[in-house]
Amino acid sequence: MSLPTGDVIGILADNLRLRRSVLPISGRNATRWARGLDLKSGGETVLYTGMMYQLIPYIEGLVNAVSRLGDSPLARFTPLGRRINRLVNISAFMVRPPARVKAEYDQVPRDVARLLQQAGVEFGYLYKDDLYSGALAYDLGADEVVTEHARRVHEVLKRRGVKTLITIDPHTTNMMRSVYPRLIPEYDIQVKSYLEVLVERGFGAADGAAGQAVTAGQAVATGKKLAGEVVIHDPCVFARYEGILDEPRVLLAATGLMVREPEKSGKMTWCCGGPVEALYPEKARANAEKRAGQLTNVCSDVVTMCPMCFVNLSTAAPEGVAFHDISHYLARAFVS
Repeated sequence: MSLPTGDVIGILADNLRLRRSVLPISGRNATRWARGLDLKSGGETVLYTGMMYQLIPYIEGLVNAVSRLGDSPLARFTPLGRRINRLVNISAFMVRPPARVKAEYDQVPRDVARLLQQAGVEFGYLYKDDLYSGALAYDLGADEVVTEHARRVHEVLKRRGVKTLITIDPHTTNMMRSVYPRLIPEYDIQVKSYLEVLVERGFGAADGAAGQAVTAGQAVATGKKLAGEVVIHDPCVFARYEGILDEPRVLLAATGLMVREPEKSGKMTWCCGGPVEALYPEKARANAEKRAGQLTNVCSDVVTMCPMCFVNLSTAAPEGVAFHDISHYLARAFVS
């Protein structure tokens, strides 16, 4: 049984409007990944996490809590819970992920930052101004709240003098590159995924993959070779909306790994089950299990590049299957 859909979406939308995120977390938890990296504050080019990887342990915990409540008599009090949430952030009491899990997701932006440093990219980080993009609320149709939030994010970026965003995950990339320009006519910020930036900087060009051009004066990254094979899962948003298909394959091939394709790959990729897991957990789980089966029929080492894909697929897969974000392999190969 699911909780009332309207009230669940309403709680997430209320949080975005009142607290600048569908699932508010402390500034300490949002920026902890950057400790010890000596990232400058701000600049014209910034690494923009959109808080996606940092939020996933809390979203996963919320989905589990929602599933438990949906099967209990407390489900009928969801409208009251929404009213209370407008005054007090109830998610802070419902979700407390273990430090181990938070550290696992924090490692992704850390690895991405180190890869960009290795590539010689000059960039900063906005720390407390690295705001959530509004992706989940947008996916769930809370258009008015998302538009209001997008304008608020845009104002922060302009105030900080940002001209280029380097994004990490598909959802933040799509929101900042494709959705925001439709919502904000004056939006003129350039957005690139870090995967695109690394290929532009010559990562993978040593093997001549995909004929990627290298700008004059940029060093080609060779790194150390990794052994083995992996199967790649294309996130829907990268594959269908943002056209980021070649870059992950170029980069993985340059590590020395053999990249294998599952049934349904590229633009015809199969969904991981997100982002509706908070609304329809049973349907999302069934979809994730089907996709996990398609992947594990090919290889027991699966590469993801989206935090939602990672959590949905890894929890639905059988034992003995390894799931890693693509940044894990790239950092092992290219970061000295």
